[in-house]
Amino acid sequence: MLTLLKYFKNSIKLVLLLLLLVGFQENIIKNEVSQGVPDKSGIKRFNNITLEASLKPFKQKNNKYYQEVAFTMYSQWSSLLKHADTISIMLWTADGSEILDYKGNMDQPLEWAKYIGNPNTKHEVGSGPKSLSLHERAYVYREDAPEFTYGDLHEIIQTLRDVGEKITNKTIRIGATFDPGPEFAKSPFKYEKHPEIVQGSAMGGNTFVNSYAVLKGDTASYAGYPNGIPDNTPFGSFFGRQSQHFLKDLGFDYLWLSNGFGFGMEPWHSAGAIFTGKGFETDKLVDTKKKIIDFWSLFREECPDIRIETRGTNIATGIDLAKDGVDLRSIYHGGFNLLPPPNSPWAALDGDFGLELMGYMTRIADIPDNRYLFRYYTHDPWWLNSPWLDRYGREPHDIYLPMSISRIDENAVVKLPTHLNFLTIDDSLGDMPDKVPNEVIPHILTARHDSPTAPGPLVWVYPFDEYHDWADQQQDRVSEMYFGDWYIRQAINNGLPLNTVISTKNILSAITRKPSLFNGSILFSIVPDAGSKMDIFWAEYIKKGGKVVFYGPALKASPEFLELINLQNTMPLEGKFTVERKYNLDEIETPYPNKILHNSLLSGGGIESKVANKSDSSTKILASFLQGNERREVMWVRSDSNWSGGKVAYIRGTNSSHYTGGRLLKPDNPKVYFIGPKMLRDVLMEFGVSLKIQKGDLDIKDPKMTIVRSDNGFFFSGYNPNTTVVQKLRFEQGAPLMLGYDTRLEKGHAIYSFPPSWHRECRVFVEQEEGVLSCSELTAVQYGIKRRLGVSGLKNANVRIYVPEGIGSESIYFYNNPKNAWKEGQIEAEKVVDSMGTYYLARNITGQLVIAWE
Repeated sequence: MLTLLKYFKNSIKLVLLLLLLVGFQENIIKNEVSQGVPDKSGIKRFNNITLEASLKPFKQKNNKYYQEVAFTMYSQWSSLLKHADTISIMLWTADGSEILDYKGNMDQPLEWAKYIGNPNTKHEVGSGPKSLSLHERAYVYREDAPEFTYGDLHEIIQTLRDVGEKITNKTIRIGATFDPGPEFAKSPFKYEKHPEIVQGSAMGGNTFVNSYAVLKGDTASYAGYPNGIPDNTPFGSFFGRQSQHFLKDLGFDYLWLSNGFGFGMEPWHSAGAIFTGKGFETDKLVDTKKKIIDFWSLFREECPDIRIETRGTNIATGIDLAKDGVDLRSIYHGGFNLLPPPNSPWAALDGDFGLELMGYMTRIADIPDNRYLFRYYTHDPWWLNSPWLDRYGREPHDIYLPMSISRIDENAVVKLPTHLNFLTIDDSLGDMPDKVPNEVIPHILTARHDSPTAPGPLVWVYPFDEYHDWADQQQDRVSEMYFGDWYIRQAINNGLPLNTVISTKNILSAITRKPSLFNGSILFSIVPDAGSKMDIFWAEYIKKGGKVVFYGPALKASPEFLELINLQNTMPLEGKFTVERKYNLDEIETPYPNKILHNSLLSGGGIESKVANKSDSSTKILASFLQGNERREVMWVRSDSNWSGGKVAYIRGTNSSHYTGGRLLKPDNPKVYFIGPKMLRDVLMEFGVSLKIQKGDLDIKDPKMTIVRSDNGFFFSGYNPNTTVVQKLRFEQGAPLMLGYDTRLEKGHAIYSFPPSWHRECRVFVEQEEGVLSCSELTAVQYGIKRRLGVSGLKNANVRIYVPEGIGSESIYFYNNPKNAWKEGQIEAEKVVDSMGTYYLARNITGQLVIAWE
């Protein structure tokens, strides 16, 4: 063996030999379009996995070293890459200026991202006092950083492709990147030669390239413009032509547009071209929307075929449309051959999972085809941080929470991300520590294995078309779409477990194909407009047994719908109110304030809702706002004996945020004002779901949670910003017993103190008032048994067990207090199919219950 190693040392043949020995090429499906089909390991395959990287790992300028770096890239992630049909390497070469500056000459020096920090400031790289931050001055990442040419980049690209194809026997794609900002490399083109295109203020005044800017004349030679840039050339045209030359000449397969480029002028801010922070300048909406679409059209005229992948903004569909004129529907369906933007990486920076999850769902509710991606932040190659190791503290909450999200398509099919990206596989020093893939990959595979196969308990019916129609025809309603997205953001941040989305367009056809699709779900929606298809749909759906929570203004609702939910619109009010609430679920040392602030600009108008008929016995008022002698009902629920169990709730909704001029709306002070979006969690009580929080102070952030239905089980995931917080959970089925955890029951609620991040399977719910219970994995110890679970601490309990799909009644066994695994104590359990799903019910159980299945 030593002789063999010596012979093959530093040879690509050794790479292939070692990989064959560890079985890396097992289950290869080259060029397959799997669309989430499980492979032999049970992992739902990805169409594509992308490893993003800078050029920093290429510390020596020779091909042998390039091959070694390429081998490390593929081998480190091998246990994950085998679950993909295609593998991509996305190169953060510079900031995109390498495209703008390209002259068509392979000997041209390449300005590349060899820096730590921002190299485009008034301070020269490496200069100034140490007190300057990395945002004020950059450093070169190592003293002997190589100097590259465009020809060197071409060689690196070819090496990555050759080594990858030989190792993996899969198609390898190489992607280029363009960023509109100043972060990654020096850019004289943006900040010296053509500052007229830098109009966005994401990182300070005039720092981001605006996609629909116009270039001034330039006599320099470029690959697409050898005689210079004509005056008044649209940036989209110039960028498209330069991209066509650069991508083809260098051997790239696709282009990634970063940090919201192509999706508005202010991709990180709550204000933009339309929303100023003081109002919505809707007169600019038509022109701004057209400019954005014109960019895409002009770009595609010059670069027609190369695939585009996008980062998108840090915000959300409705907010972007309302504040910046981003017509996502036209971008998606304009034939531009692009993938929709993924989840924002900002949760890594600020823990704002409400913004990340909400924004992700708004962007995948309606997409060009079935493809969309999930992106995870492992390293940062520019700002001297590695999120997995420091920002996340090696906690996988930003894996399990966004990977619990799914979309439902028009055929009533659950659709998962087809693409997976890692930003990045190298750190700011150009190193690729094994620790990160070794620790991250198991969580990714677990989350993918446990990903949704059915709608979750809560489903967001997102008004993708309605919002875009309003921007076209009812521009006075942009404040409603702005409010709607921010409202859901805060509701998730305050504990609403919402992680399934379907568009209003898709739900109409999905329910036709599968009427029982949402029998076990509570749907959340805006109020439908009078005469719309949704107006008719919702009335029929609720009367047939559907459960729906409507939120937001109801000024455009039909008389029939208003009667259905028992709502009357009256004079709108805003400002400070006293709050009266039926439910006070959470337990806090200092109670919630009974004051609330309703800002009509940020909340879709004033509070105008009232219960129309207060004597209606089927209506239960849950919350009201009082201002002087005026009262407005803001949350109530209604059901009717003729609705086959259907129930509807209405919540007017208050944003409980204010604009400060910063990037995001800032939530109101929870010690002064009640946070209105909490009511979306409160109203779940009326649907049999109680999610209580116990914490010491109002300033402590609430835990976030998602719930996945997978293979007939429930998979809970959470992020607990403060581990002193206690959660008390009860569902219609009973108290959930998380596999591997102990819990104490209190008034039928399971009490848990969760760590910062957690992910647990739950197949057992218990109806029991008090006691200490646990659900644990037991050994099979019996031929033919695949799995055995044990539940202890039961006292005259009704136990609901959700076994995996496809297991017949003849293949599942129940034992009460067995002295051995299976020879005695067997009991019968009733198979039940109802609004709570398909499960087995064991009644009046005391002691231990063992469940086994073949």
